[in-house]
Amino acid sequence: MKFVVSSSVLLKQLSAVNGVIANNPIMPILENFLFQLDQNQLTVTASDSQTVMITTLEVESNESGAIAVPARLLLDTLRGLPEQPITFKVDSETFGTEIISENGRYKLSGENSIDFPKVPQVAKSLSVQLPADVLASAIGNTIFAVSNDDLRPAMTGVYVQLSAEYTNFVATDGHRLIRYRRSDVKSDYESTMIIPRKALNLLKSSLPSDDTTVTADFSQSNAFFSFNNIRMICRLIDERFPDYENAIPQNNPNVMTINRMELLSSLRRISIYSNKTTHQIRLKLSTNELIISAEDLDYSNEANERLICDYEGEEMEIGFNAKFLVEMLGNLSARMISLEMSVPNRAGLIIPSEKEESEDILMLVMPVMLNSYA
Repeated sequence: MKFVVSSSVLLKQLSAVNGVIANNPIMPILENFLFQLDQNQLTVTASDSQTVMITTLEVESNESGAIAVPARLLLDTLRGLPEQPITFKVDSETFGTEIISENGRYKLSGENSIDFPKVPQVAKSLSVQLPADVLASAIGNTIFAVSNDDLRPAMTGVYVQLSAEYTNFVATDGHRLIRYRRSDVKSDYESTMIIPRKALNLLKSSLPSDDTTVTADFSQSNAFFSFNNIRMICRLIDERFPDYENAIPQNNPNVMTINRMELLSSLRRISIYSNKTTHQIRLKLSTNELIISAEDLDYSNEANERLICDYEGEEMEIGFNAKFLVEMLGNLSARMISLEMSVPNRAGLIIPSEKEESEDILMLVMPVMLNSYA
């Protein structure tokens, strides 16, 4: 088996799928790229057994064959080469692979392609098409709130709710919850699924930044995404997602409206003085005034700032984890935001005051107990 390809084109395509390969895969064969040559088309597959990424590119060849090539060794070689045509020669008996460039020859030992796990086939029960920038926005607005706790597997992915009116993307780690709703993404059939965090991170990093159409097909156990010359298949999380809608408080008479960047900058400064374990900060709200304070009793550090805001409701003090607030506010782009609250021991809702026509974002954050009402 022999083919000629541009070194930079091959490097770009391999880099797009390389992220899926695990550092210590459960099977040694998964340290390799699977190369499948069919005349002038080369298909490259990378897998960690749960997620598979596939890309195709044009090469110069009139042969067919398959080989598993060491991923890290090949990538390191290509990164060191200037842009030029390179020739791959594969011995189909020994699986030895030779890369020939203008000035050098590089020999590496491949493996039998038969040992590479088979790629799941599309047995779709549901199909949705959406623009790449919309999907990237949905992932970016939720992925940071996904839980890292493997003991609660349902929370280690983003919950997707498809309906005829809108699609919800929901993520929670038990301390905060994000509901990102798109009214321009719809499905004729109502369906729900949980897509793992790793697959979504890989998808986000390889999505184009324009409105390229992404086709998403779903079966009972897998999700299939395809766009341009890239395909990704991932196993869905087979768990029951928490009933998040009941966690969203409906009656929140205390509402603060404030400039997002002013609040975010203040929180970043004040959080430096908070306890390094709890990251606790205190918000004291009264008419048109917000006082943010933090203290670290272990080191006798404390700080406070006064901000002007628009506040309607009873005077109150409420505590939050500054790390969560900073991350949530930093992820929004709206100029003004509202913080809606009921009582100091119930969740607060962060809602952007302005948003895109077909976009709706709701962020819920749980309070932390303050000494004054503990």
